[in-house]
Amino acid sequence: MRSTGDGTAVGGPVPLHRSAPDPTRRHAAAAQAGPPPEQSEERIGYRGPTACAAAGITYRQLDYWARTGLVEPSVRPAHGSGTQRLYSFRDVVVLKIVKRFLDTGVSLQNIRAAVQHLRTRERADLAQMTLMSDGATVYECGSPDEVVDLLQGGQGIFGIAVGVVWRDVEEALSQLHGERVDTGETLVGHNPSDELARRRNRAG
Repeated sequence: MRSTGDGTAVGGPVPLHRSAPDPTRRHAAAAQAGPPPEQSEERIGYRGPTACAAAGITYRQLDYWARTGLVEPSVRPAHGSGTQRLYSFRDVVVLKIVKRFLDTGVSLQNIRAAVQHLRTRERADLAQMTLMSDGATVYECGSPDEVVDLLQGGQGIFGIAVGVVWRDVEEALSQLHGERVDTGETLVGHNPSDELARRRNRAG
């Protein structure tokens, strides 16, 4: 669907917009909101070097994006020297998507809009989502038909299938180390989906 100026929606891809951020309000909202539901369940974190390796970014990029609020670690932020940031699985997926958008010249404002949008969507929705951009606007497409609509209209020149990125990150993290937040245990060769399934089975 496409959002309109009067708050209604009609069929088609959704353009994502976001006003200029207010850092004070952003940090206050993040503190109140807490971690997303799936992260509360699995409680697995990934340190900066691991997140960088899985997302294909440099540590300098990771640090800059965290300090500017573009992609902040949702498991554990850095508090002073010696504190290790911990990123959730979803955080790493977002990092990889941000890198791809930056590489294609999408504006930072539109990338921020996409990041905020990804944070609000359910895990199941992300597997079906494609983010398209014409360089000026980022659109969410929920079906192949919506992707075709954008391409035919000349609006979509670059697309990211979020589900594909999700699987790429799963594969990368399965070769790297995760960390149990509750115990500090290091998980070697950890697959985030397998761990989440095991915890759900134990809870059931």
